[in-house]
Amino acid sequence: MTDKEDLKKEKKGKGKSKVVCGYPISIFFIVVNEFCERFSYYGMRAVLVLYFKYFLQWDDDLATSIYHTFVALCYLTPILGAIVADSWLGKFKTIIYLSIVYAIGQVAMAVSAIHDITDSDRDGTPNNMTFHVVLSMVGLFLIALGTGGIKPCVAAFGGDQFDDHQEKQRRTFFSVFYLCINGGSLLSTIITPILRGQTCGIYSQQKCYALAFGVPAALMVVSLVVFIVGSGMYYKAKPEGNIMLSVCKCIGFAIKNRYRHRSKAYPKRKHWMDWAEEKYDRLLIAQIKMVLKVLFLYIPLPMFWTLFDQKGSRWTLQATTMDGNFGQLVIQPDQMQTFNPILILTLVPIMESVVYPLIKKCGFNFTPLKRMTVGMFLAALAFVCAGVVQLQIDKTLPIFPSTSESQLKLLNMGNNQLEVHLPNNFTVHLPPAQASEEYFTYKEQEVSISIGNPPVTETIPLVKGKRQTLLIPPTIREEWVLIDDLTSKPEEGNNAIRFVNGLATDLNVSTAAVNFGIIEPLTSSNYSLLKNGKHTFSLKSGSQSCEYTIKFGFGSSYTIFIPSTFTFGPNCQESVTEVEEIKPNSVHMALQIPQYFLITAGEVMFSVTGLEFSYSQAPSNMKAVLQAGWLLTVAVGNFIVLIVAEIAKLPKKWAEFFLFASLLVAVCVIFSIMAYFYTYIDPTEIEAQFSQEKDEEDEDEKDKMRKTEEHVTKRGSVKSNDSDNAFKLSKM
Repeated sequence: MTDKEDLKKEKKGKGKSKVVCGYPISIFFIVVNEFCERFSYYGMRAVLVLYFKYFLQWDDDLATSIYHTFVALCYLTPILGAIVADSWLGKFKTIIYLSIVYAIGQVAMAVSAIHDITDSDRDGTPNNMTFHVVLSMVGLFLIALGTGGIKPCVAAFGGDQFDDHQEKQRRTFFSVFYLCINGGSLLSTIITPILRGQTCGIYSQQKCYALAFGVPAALMVVSLVVFIVGSGMYYKAKPEGNIMLSVCKCIGFAIKNRYRHRSKAYPKRKHWMDWAEEKYDRLLIAQIKMVLKVLFLYIPLPMFWTLFDQKGSRWTLQATTMDGNFGQLVIQPDQMQTFNPILILTLVPIMESVVYPLIKKCGFNFTPLKRMTVGMFLAALAFVCAGVVQLQIDKTLPIFPSTSESQLKLLNMGNNQLEVHLPNNFTVHLPPAQASEEYFTYKEQEVSISIGNPPVTETIPLVKGKRQTLLIPPTIREEWVLIDDLTSKPEEGNNAIRFVNGLATDLNVSTAAVNFGIIEPLTSSNYSLLKNGKHTFSLKSGSQSCEYTIKFGFGSSYTIFIPSTFTFGPNCQESVTEVEEIKPNSVHMALQIPQYFLITAGEVMFSVTGLEFSYSQAPSNMKAVLQAGWLLTVAVGNFIVLIVAEIAKLPKKWAEFFLFASLLVAVCVIFSIMAYFYTYIDPTEIEAQFSQEKDEEDEDEKDKMRKTEEHVTKRGSVKSNDSDNAFKLSKM
């Protein structure tokens, strides 16, 4: 059977799937599968850095490092997936097996976020954090293996379902396919942060990371089931070998052969890849030369991804210190990432149908490489904006004590004004039932404080690196109480609230979300975390009660003092003292929108154009090699985040943003120089020339073979005549 007959028979295998409106039914399963998988991946990734910071209790640097390591692995494993699919299992089996691995990883992440599993004392904090860390790391590794492994297979597998005459339908399929990617990304980055913001738990109610990871896990299981249901309708092409392996072998042989002939005795060749001519076809070598030319331009590209992928780490952490109140709508810090897919869906058609044609009409030759350069510059501008926003945030942050300092606030619990004498001859006048406006900073471990006339002097022990409030009782000669304050902003934009009871009787304080319990006279409750918005507190003492309402912003800390003059009744709110220890976030999240706009505009000009350029400059059978190279730049970019952050170790976040912007500008200049000297080629034309030369060589070879055969035939005829004559002569 000939190869053409084999191909025809194989094409007929696509007839298993029924056709609806010109499309095989099988592709609908593939489209749903991709939507669910992308929802699963981006939904999990949206809340990942906050899970590290608030659930696993990691600091910002470690959370950022592990996040970018995970993203890098997600873009390294596609190379492995492509090789396995093309050389061994085929696309269908690769998608099935790695999707199972993927689903197990997502389930492991969801289980790792259940705090009740190891919360033996039921205080809401896991007692065995090692279990959660190990399980989450195993889950992330399996997810990276799964999502990366199936990434190069699903789109290609969908394309395999169409016959050659269905080119129009295939193009439509790819448009819908990539629409599903952005649709899944958009919905998941909206929904999973909302799920994370809910509270859940068996013994104690905490932020529901288990639900935020559980829904993506469920979607991944649905994705796998949907894909398996359609298995009887798919056309499953057999693995035909991976071009990347052939390319690597050819390059390896060229390097090895060049090293063997490094002596000056051997003549030089035009290109070092020409040293592979002894073993490999000239057309393959020419194709690899074209690919290497493009891959050389890829060298500066990882720096763009270094900045781009920080929108899921540094920018999300930045948003936790901002005000997300948009009137009727409250935006969670991890929901700010939603602007990226929204802007992509908006900017891509605008760029293609308005911006680029307008630039062309102006007579400017806006080549793909120039677009990519502008895209890199826009990403650098986005980080300049992020640095400016961070400077504004830093102005509003409280100055906490260093490890060699202590800070002290004073609260007058009496009904008379006090004159307080502090060290260094500093005097403070405290009105009744009021606190000092600021904290006083000391380097000493003990300070002497005098109050009244005749003065009552007390030596107050301080703790290095801590903030404390001194409760001064109504009767100066009674015991002075020192209570600890917060030394960091409350987590996740919550508000830390506590009550101080200045009454002579016990006070019971509660709200819908928290019960502060019974507070004894002249003592304080513990801090409790409350969300932003209005909260109504119920105050009870004996048979008396009243309700007190206060509205909180994001990330504040308050001590609410109930003075001895407090009167229960409808106007009880007027006699309550609110002591602000940490101001609420005042820089609005809307200030992040310009940086998201710039980074997304940069992505459209850089990423979309970069792939288009790469494909136009690569031979038809080398697209997979360039796809692998492109994904590798993303992985390297995420590793650069770790390297730069570790080497620089800048204490200020704004300085780090400006550093990354400066690095990208420098790389942008280098890339523009490389682009200036790049010569655009037409791979089809070059391949056609080689094919023509090969055909001519084949014709020459055939002519030589024909002449040789004629010559041999002629010689054979002469010999035959000579032998006949010799026979006749011998007979005579």
